Amino acid sequence: MARTDALIFDMDGTMVDSMPWHAKAWIEFARRRGLALDVPDLMRRTTGRNAFECACELMEREVSVAESDAITHEKESIYRELFGAVFAEVAGFNAFASAAAARGLKIAVGTAGDRHNVAFVMERLRMDPLPLAIVGGDEGFTGKPTPAIFLEAARRIGVAPAHCIVFEDAPFGIEAARRAGMRAVAVCTTHSAAELAGPHVIAAVRDYEELALSNFLETLDAATA
Repeated sequence: MARTDALIFDMDGTMVDSMPWHAKAWIEFARRRGLALDVPDLMRRTTGRNAFECACELMEREVSVAESDAITHEKESIYRELFGAVFAEVAGFNAFASAAAARGLKIAVGTAGDRHNVAFVMERLRMDPLPLAIVGGDEGFTGKPTPAIFLEAARRIGVAPAHCIVFEDAPFGIEAARRAGMRAVAVCTTHSAAELAGPHVIAAVRDYEELALSNFLETLDAATA
């Protein structure tokens, strides 16, 4: 196994158990607007995409920036209200990230979420230490499955892609890691291990408690010794 210098985490569904609440937010958004919306299909087409790309998929056409901003503001406000009442990390995330940092691994976040959702999550997670870099989907990078967000995260922390491991819960994110030349860990909060499989996927787990029990970080140390 290649040397590991950094861990890059997707946010929604990977750091926090938020994906069911994104789905509920789309349901409420559609209700308010009187839209007939196949939410599972929309989630399949948009999870990992940036806000503008999601708006285009929703409307099934190219939207204006103003229209995208309005859609994003309404839907994400609903999401934050819903998830804020029951906010939860993916089990064991904070402890795992802290342990990784204590071992000298650099920690970064690469998410298609915008700055408002990032602030919402980081304020409640209270990671210690904080990530060295956070790349968001409203910074001008194309969404997943393109590798742009993960490559920028690696650039900001000064680590070569081959020495990064991405943690992802969605097929587009797993594919983005492959295109970036990074290994991946599949976090199976919303998809099965089979749906998140790939030659670069080195583990598939339900949560970080399971990962810790497998001595994952100790295995990385052995690989780099």
